[in-house]
Amino acid sequence: MPSRRLARFAWAVLGWNLLVVLWGAYVRASGSGAGCGAHWPLCNGVVVPRAPELATLIEFTHRLTSGVAGLLVLGLAAWAWRITRPGAALRRAALASLVFMVTEALLGAALVKFELVASDDSLTRAFSLGAHLVNTFLLLAALAVTGWLAAGGAAPRPALAPRRARAIGLLLAGVLLVGVTGAITALGDTLFPATSVAEGLRQDLSPTSHLLLRLRVWHPALALAVGAGVIALPALLGPGVGLAAGRLARGAAALVGVQWLVGAVNIVLLAPTALQLVHLLLADLVWIALVLAGCAALAAAPAVEPAAPREPAAAAALAGR
Repeated sequence: MPSRRLARFAWAVLGWNLLVVLWGAYVRASGSGAGCGAHWPLCNGVVVPRAPELATLIEFTHRLTSGVAGLLVLGLAAWAWRITRPGAALRRAALASLVFMVTEALLGAALVKFELVASDDSLTRAFSLGAHLVNTFLLLAALAVTGWLAAGGAAPRPALAPRRARAIGLLLAGVLLVGVTGAITALGDTLFPATSVAEGLRQDLSPTSHLLLRLRVWHPALALAVGAGVIALPALLGPGVGLAAGRLARGAAALVGVQWLVGAVNIVLLAPTALQLVHLLLADLVWIALVLAGCAALAAAPAVEPAAPREPAAAAALAGR
């Protein structure tokens, strides 16, 4: 059931969560993850810290904005539940958003409780950040789909266009992988800052470097490969895909071009915090544009992939009679 008001609210919730994601990245980049100690949901054992240090303020602000995000997603799910019938795609998308919001909070709490923050350089932290990134992307995807459906977009039907669905699914998986390697790269840049591009390359290629540094080389390579696939998406979707899907696919391709440029500048400038946040925002926008392009393309599936190869054979058989 389309609802313009619900759609506007869903897009606003998505925008708020993007801000929360960026602030969470700033918490990591500024080394403020331990600002509230190993306490969660309390901050240093209290509800509101008194005379807090800067790191505490940064981390506490992130918790407050995350709490607001949780309430907004809860309200979104309740609203969608109230105006839809059981089994409706809009209801399922909104409930998925709520589920991913809960797991998002639990993953954030685990990072704090197990002290996988600040200067911790363990592989456990790298794995946890990767899992956190995947959950964040899934949360953003669920919110974007909720907004799409609330605005009147048709529900995707991948079974009606399996080849197109596979292409989109592979690209989504690829962007997730690039995001995970990007999170690991950002962690390495934060914990082991280089003083020059040459030193950074030596760190990446040295067999004695920390594993976080030796893994950094995979991020730009994967970003180029997967980005090329996203740029080729308009051609991969083929004709008859619909105006909305075409525009969203071209938008995702354009964002990839900008992302490549920002990534290159990020390397040259040795990953300043502000540019890391821009890089992350662009990654989120590429992901959202790709998700929405997939929704639009698969919603238009009945007009695509007709059973053309079988028609000549059937016509020949009839002619033979």
